[in-house]
Amino acid sequence: MDVKIGVLALQGDVSEHIDAFFAALRLRGCGKASSIVEVRSPADLAGCTALAIPGGESTTISRLIDKNGLYEPIRTFKGGIFATCAGMVLMATDVADSRVHTLGLMDMTVDRNAFGRQRESFEADIPVTGLDGGSFHAIFIRAPVVTAAGPDVYVLATLDQGIVAAEKGRYMALAFHPELGGDLRLHERFLQNLGI
Repeated sequence: MDVKIGVLALQGDVSEHIDAFFAALRLRGCGKASSIVEVRSPADLAGCTALAIPGGESTTISRLIDKNGLYEPIRTFKGGIFATCAGMVLMATDVADSRVHTLGLMDMTVDRNAFGRQRESFEADIPVTGLDGGSFHAIFIRAPVVTAAGPDVYVLATLDQGIVAAEKGRYMALAFHPELGGDLRLHERFLQNLGI
């Protein structure tokens, strides 16, 4: 199977997402013609099966999504969305920051920078519901947290502060950065959920 995955390339750790998805596609046995493309305009989304929204600064990414005419194309995108850190903020319906124009794709309230500033970034081994192979080593960098989620949002992992991993159908939102740690199980789960 040949798959095309887009990575929103407006800000954040774009190359790490590209590398992680290439590796995950290989593990899933996808064909040599599979590709990962950088998405900067609506035209770049054409033919994509999935889109990754990397971490970064959510207010900046939100502004650039609007500036590049990507807001409605992402909101109406029929493929899967894999959102990490700032991406989780953008997926929410409610964020207590008027500078963030959320996509509203997952019924959840998100607290930006829930764990504090950059120096409060941390790593933790967290259990993830339905993920074989033991705990997932998660890297949290100025991470958000979900403080409330609707009934159609499936909670995958929590910490004392709230929800740090969730799914809704073809969407996965993570407060941490799985693309940085070398463990591709969540990438594979996301692809498997899309039938890949």
